[in-house]
Amino acid sequence: MIDISESVMRFLLAFIVLAPLAGAAAALLPAPPGLRGTGPAQAVLRHGVTVTGAVLVAAVVLALGFDHDRPSATQATTDVSWIPALDVRIHLGVDGISLPLLLLTALLTFLCALHTYFTRDSAPAGPARSPHAAKAFTALVLVLESGTLATFAVLDLVLFFLAFEMVLIPMYFLIARWGGEGRQAAAWKFILYTLLGSVVMLLGLLLIGLKTGTFDMVALATDNGRGMTTSVQVIAVLAIGIGLAVKTPMWPLHSWLPDAHTAAPTVGSVLLAGVLLKMGTYGFVRIVLPIAPDGMRVFAPYLAAFAVTGIVYGSLACLALARRGAGGDLKRLIAYSSVGHMGFVLLGIATMTPTGVNGALFANIAHGLITGLLFFLVGAVKDRYGTADLDTLAGAGGAALYGRAPRLGGLLAFAAVASLGLPGLAGFWGEMLALFGAFDPAPGLSRPAFLVFMAVGAFGTLLTAAYLLVVVRRVCMGTPERESAGLLTDVRGHEFAAWTPLVALTVLAGLWPAVLLGLTDPAVQKLLAGGNS
Repeated sequence: MIDISESVMRFLLAFIVLAPLAGAAAALLPAPPGLRGTGPAQAVLRHGVTVTGAVLVAAVVLALGFDHDRPSATQATTDVSWIPALDVRIHLGVDGISLPLLLLTALLTFLCALHTYFTRDSAPAGPARSPHAAKAFTALVLVLESGTLATFAVLDLVLFFLAFEMVLIPMYFLIARWGGEGRQAAAWKFILYTLLGSVVMLLGLLLIGLKTGTFDMVALATDNGRGMTTSVQVIAVLAIGIGLAVKTPMWPLHSWLPDAHTAAPTVGSVLLAGVLLKMGTYGFVRIVLPIAPDGMRVFAPYLAAFAVTGIVYGSLACLALARRGAGGDLKRLIAYSSVGHMGFVLLGIATMTPTGVNGALFANIAHGLITGLLFFLVGAVKDRYGTADLDTLAGAGGAALYGRAPRLGGLLAFAAVASLGLPGLAGFWGEMLALFGAFDPAPGLSRPAFLVFMAVGAFGTLLTAAYLLVVVRRVCMGTPERESAGLLTDVRGHEFAAWTPLVALTVLAGLWPAVLLGLTDPAVQKLLAGGNS
């Protein structure tokens, strides 16, 4: 690690949050005359790569300058009064909980920008087909990145809500304009679900601020709910929890997700699964657990019950889609798998223990890496075959990726076994720790009930393995029935560059989990103790 002054750290964090906004505004400006010869659309897409690359570099430098001996302390802090009458502050900071999410967001957005730039010629309706489309697409992705990064960096409830809402409109237009079949309906369903959830969440956030006299998340976490009665905490947790559960998404508030993923372009699916879903679970950890612990304790068993129901439901839905003759779409199947995987995150949070919450945070990052990779790979399969329908891929002619595009098939199999929680890969640790947390939940929670939840969750891991292995068998294995079904274009150079970091980090997190747990554990211990080290 490197020694960086606090003022430089503050600048880096502010740059990470604001640079994408400035880049979005710049993307909408007319191209300089010197760049017009290279193609205006190409220049705009290159601008997106440059801005997201600069943000990623700044995030890496921030991580290198982060004091890893004090991961529970809020670092790179900016705290400026904004609305004194309401004690609303422009309060930014990063700790061991938010730092991994900032890095994940910066990485995935950069890889998406890279993917868009290099696949421009293979997308008939893609953003590179006209300068105006390229400008709009790049600006939307950058605004989306800024809102997501701000969500993980702000330490004020009002700013959190504004950042939380900032990502909705860009994602709506990414789906509605550049999505596939059914994109308009999917985009409307996404925006209606998330906006309605956010309205309810806002009421809960305002209730906390009005009852305590502050919206500062650090002060509220330190107070640990002592400024609110249990009944107020219960109402606040219910309202905030509904909004966060929609974004996570938690069963039964998940029904917008499969349609959104199926219709979204590859970049939209990667960002939706990789970072947007994490905003909901991050809110549970950052806001609900430390600020309203008594209210959370009331709802924890119900949250755990919904979580394990989602685990089993998502897995059964995937099994139904994977079976022969079901007409299942690969993107839709991965979307339902996210309902199950995020169920493990919610189960870990519901235990209210350091073990469970650390498992939830680990599973958050693992899901972002693995599911982001899966959506990139499915996008590549769809690009080559013209479809992501499982029956078509495994039907006459057969996908047989191992034989026709062996590197692509190998990567798809790797992502599948990582997603099912194979020991030694990132997907294993989060789910295991969440189940361990359920084995011994926090005092005041019913251990017999959580033992049942643990058993149901463990059964869900078996279902997960079943449907993912069925997918690998149907898509990757076999021999094409048609003689004309020859070799496909295997992994291209830019695809290799975009996917390698995700593969490497999946292996690193699986073999060396202390890299991540060493950051999150002290911060989680402090958060659950009421902000006291």
